Amino acid sequence: MSGPACCDNPPGVSSGEESGQIKKIASLNSYVSGNPDSKLAVLLISDIYGYEAPKLRIIADKVAAAGYYVVVPDMFFGDPFIPKSNLQDWIKIHPAKPAVEFAKPVIGALKEKGISNIGAAGFCWGAKAVVELAKDASIQAAALLHPTFVTLDDIKEVKVPVAILGAEFDKESPPEVVKQFEAALQVKPEVDHFVKIYHGVSHGWTVRYRDEDITAGNVHRRPIRIFWIGLLQSLWNC
Repeated sequence: MSGPACCDNPPGVSSGEESGQIKKIASLNSYVSGNPDSKLAVLLISDIYGYEAPKLRIIADKVAAAGYYVVVPDMFFGDPFIPKSNLQDWIKIHPAKPAVEFAKPVIGALKEKGISNIGAAGFCWGAKAVVELAKDASIQAAALLHPTFVTLDDIKEVKVPVAILGAEFDKESPPEVVKQFEAALQVKPEVDHFVKIYHGVSHGWTVRYRDEDITAGNVHRRPIRIFWIGLLQSLWNC
């Protein structure tokens, strides 16, 4: 389920320092960054605050700098969650699981332009769409960051290399649930996986940490490095 922690510390206004641009891909406005001629792409699917979140775009630019073509689609069609509005009412309009059908045309468009391998990372709400893509092998690698709505049954059906990055303080995907995810993956030797619970941080820590939170800021840099240098490098060998 989705709860109050999903709303904590909403993103601020962009500083305008992003290196990417807005393009329409398969009918979705998308923030894109990196070399469009790269044969490796990464799809970043946002939390409830959408594709304009500054820290999400910073991640996109950093992953792009490692040689990937990065696409952050607007999965909410210009209607991200607005602070202080009713979260459950918003979720009814934007359920997470069906959103995978918005992502698939984007993947198709990337493949049509010659991209051979695609990884995807989902943050909170976005993790559900990514796990659905990982279940039918629409992508070649997946990362779920402080996931919401993802179930143990979902994890059992994953068919591609996957990273699950949790938080010590997370009521949406508490550590005991993340450990269940890890146990399910351990009996699937055909699926490479990396599972870690980061200490001292809360739900949303990868894209909505406070700048003055030194612990979250330092920890935040590690999953970016793990994601592009570790798991996504497996795309080269697909």
